[in-house]
Amino acid sequence: MQKLPIFRDNALLQRALTHSSYINEYPAFGEDNERLEFLGDAILNFLSGEFLYKRYPQKPEGELTPLRSALVDESQLAKFAIALNLGPLMHLGRGAEINGGRENPNLLSSTFEAVIGAYFLDTGSNIEIVRNYVEPLFQAIADTLVDTAAQINFKSRFQAWALAKVGQNPKYAIIAQSGPDHAREFTAEVRVADQKYGEGKGHRKQDAEKSAAKQALETLGLL
Repeated sequence: MQKLPIFRDNALLQRALTHSSYINEYPAFGEDNERLEFLGDAILNFLSGEFLYKRYPQKPEGELTPLRSALVDESQLAKFAIALNLGPLMHLGRGAEINGGRENPNLLSSTFEAVIGAYFLDTGSNIEIVRNYVEPLFQAIADTLVDTAAQINFKSRFQAWALAKVGQNPKYAIIAQSGPDHAREFTAEVRVADQKYGEGKGHRKQDAEKSAAKQALETLGLL
């Protein structure tokens, strides 16, 4: 499991963990983490784009862009922050503390960005060290994001066609399942206005639905 990076300059780390609400109450503490957050955001956008470009050489720009957004959006960065246990380490003002700031996705994601910005400075602006730190985080979720994006893409594309041409949303149903519990296979079909357009199989229900939507698009000549 990934751990918080080791800092040579602990003051830099503490600044990364300091929310503006804390500085408002304790101005003598120093600077808040907003400038580090700005830097970390830029670094994460660059490294996530580079990571996806290298990992998925066959994907066009139109598929890589939403993947990059998902890899570094607020909810995902908050999950990284939780995995690193940043919540209890943050310096928050009383109001932010009372309002659940340590569990707030916005504050968690911002703090994670600030930590990455601070780590970049702490390493002497060595992007290679920062890359080696964040890439395992990206690798742990990349394929899941790709799978989710593919499901959304096939199903949303077929939904768009169904609404435009038929005026109704597709309806998915699991029509069969087979195999033992540890290797269950589901069969799904998709219908629009009671007409069947596709059928697909998968080891998860959502995979079967995705496969059905893909077959429907193929049948319609849209893939």
